Amino acid sequence: MELYDSAVELLTRLIEIPSYSKEESSTAEVIEEFFTVRDIEVHKSGNNIWAFANTFDKNKPTIWLNSHHDTVKPNAGYTKDPFLAIIEDGKLYGLGSNDAGGPLVSLIAAFSHFYGKELPFNLIMIASAEEEISGKNGIAAVIDQLPPCELAIVGEPTLMDMAVAEKGLMVIDAKVYGKAGHAAREEGVNAIYLALDDLQKIKDFEFEKVSQFLGKTKVSATVIHSGQQHNVVPDLCEFVLDVRVTDAYSLEEALEELKASLNAELTPRSLRLQSSHVPEGHLILKVGEELSLKTYGSPTLSDQALIPYPSVKIGPGDSARSHSADEYIYLNEIQEGIEGYIKILESYALKLTQTN
Repeated sequence: MELYDSAVELLTRLIEIPSYSKEESSTAEVIEEFFTVRDIEVHKSGNNIWAFANTFDKNKPTIWLNSHHDTVKPNAGYTKDPFLAIIEDGKLYGLGSNDAGGPLVSLIAAFSHFYGKELPFNLIMIASAEEEISGKNGIAAVIDQLPPCELAIVGEPTLMDMAVAEKGLMVIDAKVYGKAGHAAREEGVNAIYLALDDLQKIKDFEFEKVSQFLGKTKVSATVIHSGQQHNVVPDLCEFVLDVRVTDAYSLEEALEELKASLNAELTPRSLRLQSSHVPEGHLILKVGEELSLKTYGSPTLSDQALIPYPSVKIGPGDSARSHSADEYIYLNEIQEGIEGYIKILESYALKLTQTN
């Protein structure tokens, strides 16, 4: 109950401090203070905070516990103050309570439980910034400052089901070129009409490879722009493609398959957000089976996409509540999250000891 009480108190403080992506300095200070008053040495880079549960031992494998403390901005549908932590009917309301405050404080509580105890692995707690925008000053900025891990447990609201795979994201700027002309005469080549051929292909596009974890890779046209005035045949049509890539492809491979089918000039904005899946036979899969954890492939993005090591995504709360008006998490979900994380780490420690 002490772990639970401190977790709820910490989450309450975090909710009541605005922490939009790139503006998380105040919540970083609160998290830093949480560790400092408990005599836990804190490391900080930008708005990223991390701590070790024990003196680092290079002869032991390492596990990362990671979740983020930034939030999106509240939408117009809120009926409650998004920056006021309100408890009603067993729910804790507030912006970031579910995504990902509940998982974050539950991981911190589990980390606190193991702090100072002898473990067969190094345990590191990482509270990261800029997750909601996959920012370069978030987890990606501190990976080189941390020891490599054999497993990262990423705290996101999953109803404590374990995502063993996650889709990556590639945003592509597409350009189709025509030739300008006067709309009153039969001249010019209309870039809009040329783009229609590609857009129809995108509407029905099927990537060749299918993932056993995540199913199909999906491409969607989400933005389009062409023309400057009504009487000029446009010579350029630009559109944006949102590509959710499974572990059957690297982003580069998916890009090449699109290029082979479309006439547009395709330029990816980034090739950073790769898909992921846990390698077959990894110890965490045996732990999940022992604890009867439901496993699945996640279509939504998290810091997993930027962590270059095996990872799973699991945490209290429900992804369906993320970014919604009057966001909340059930208080009993926080308790279950703390207990669930502790059981996972205890089981992992036992199995690791047995295999060695």
